[in-house]
Amino acid sequence: MNPVSERRKFFILLSLLILPGVILIYLSKADHKFQVLPYYGEKEVVYTAGSDVADTVYHTVPDFSFVNQNGETVTFNDFDNDILVVDFFFTTCPTICPIMTKQMTRLQWMLDDAAYKDVKFLSHTVNPSHDTPEVLKEYGEEQGADFATWTFVTGEKEEIYEQGFEGYLLSTQEDEAAPGGFLHSSYFVLVDRNRHIRGFYDGTSTNEVDDLVVDIKMLMKEENMRDSEKVQS
Repeated sequence: MNPVSERRKFFILLSLLILPGVILIYLSKADHKFQVLPYYGEKEVVYTAGSDVADTVYHTVPDFSFVNQNGETVTFNDFDNDILVVDFFFTTCPTICPIMTKQMTRLQWMLDDAAYKDVKFLSHTVNPSHDTPEVLKEYGEEQGADFATWTFVTGEKEEIYEQGFEGYLLSTQEDEAAPGGFLHSSYFVLVDRNRHIRGFYDGTSTNEVDDLVVDIKMLMKEENMRDSEKVQS
């Protein structure tokens, strides 16, 4: 056989043996990149005093004080270090609310695992005059809600509407012409541990709620990566 061919065959074989190991070493040392969810709402670029170092401050959902289905006061402190899925509804809603509630129940079932213990669900009534804590608790029980992770809240109407519009960027209002007397968004809002809004999903759509599950997992990876970087620094 031609010596050149023998030499070529030798180097090809050597490359096939060595290349996988080289790739594995490279991958183990490389910074792994993954998709990061967007931030929603207004943002502001802030510069450190006396330097050109800039930092982006994203829209932050403000704190709140509402009453849950057990008659207990609830604030953001009760969800410290949690990822939140938020929506607005009312128990006598004749249109989209029953669908949204069924989708939220399905979402809770899909994430019924210890790996998702830091994912919580928060539903605000837009009809607080009717939806008392007792009514919310009965409604939640009828829908199969696990109150360990799913909280229903009521409170002063104006404060709920302001929290919806200013905090979660959703429309919430009383409207006599609307079915049931109230208008509110059908969206589920994904909120990270720092109270930043990271996604909107149509709560009447099975496909979009499935997308929400995927994004929750992605957000958890992002949060875990950030926690690891803090420990290393």
